[in-house]
Amino acid sequence: MGDSIEGLAALVTGGGSGIGLGSAKVLLADGAHVTICGRTEDRLIAAVAQLEPLVTSTGSIRHIVADVTDEAQMEAAVATACGPTGGLDILFANAGGSFHMGPFLDADISAVRATIDVNLTGTIISIKTAATAMAASGGGSIIGMSSGAGHFPHRYLWAYGAAKAGIEMACRYAAEELASAGIRVNAVQPGIIDDELMEFITAGGALLDDYLAETPAGRVGTVDDVAAAVRFLAGPGSSWITGEMIAVDGGHHLRRGANYGLLFG
Repeated sequence: MGDSIEGLAALVTGGGSGIGLGSAKVLLADGAHVTICGRTEDRLIAAVAQLEPLVTSTGSIRHIVADVTDEAQMEAAVATACGPTGGLDILFANAGGSFHMGPFLDADISAVRATIDVNLTGTIISIKTAATAMAASGGGSIIGMSSGAGHFPHRYLWAYGAAKAGIEMACRYAAEELASAGIRVNAVQPGIIDDELMEFITAGGALLDDYLAETPAGRVGTVDDVAAAVRFLAGPGSSWITGEMIAVDGGHHLRRGANYGLLFG
């Protein structure tokens, strides 16, 4: 058996692009039944078209439109993910985003609330709905999406960072509580990743230079770097790991956070 995930059922939130799509590719190629969800159906349909060639004899791919901040929609997403096998084995709670950037004193509180809602509340709802299904079918693995910004300060990225820090603590609480049901809960903390979300930085400029100067490995990360960590946490090879936050950042956490003030001149 080793680290096989063949025939297991997985749900990836925010699976239509970026790290979510990259992780879905790895899970699918390794034989899982993968369901991706997100808010934009056109994006999900395009993602499924990319993923279909990777389907193996033990797996399958499907999508469902769902907003992680809506509990009923996430219950429907979990039910869809359970369809192929009758249970759920893997959740990658990847959906998130940032609607606020800038100083505390200038903060648009509605944007701060939206940032907290999609990241922290959305992850809590995802964990609740997925863990309910996992507990009924013997357990599983949940992976949350944090960020280096949730672990150490990145100037002017505090709303996003605070939401991600909340995800980390929610994952620790869930890991402690759900272990008796056979459910492991961990999270990844990516650094700067060359994907759609961060392309306004990775295209070049002072902020990218700042990131690279504070990253010992000296390069931008890739979607595949994070997907590999997600795959490890999803499979039985990490069966005695729970409540852990894994930095996937080329060592950025060993230095200081990025200065997003460089975007403001």
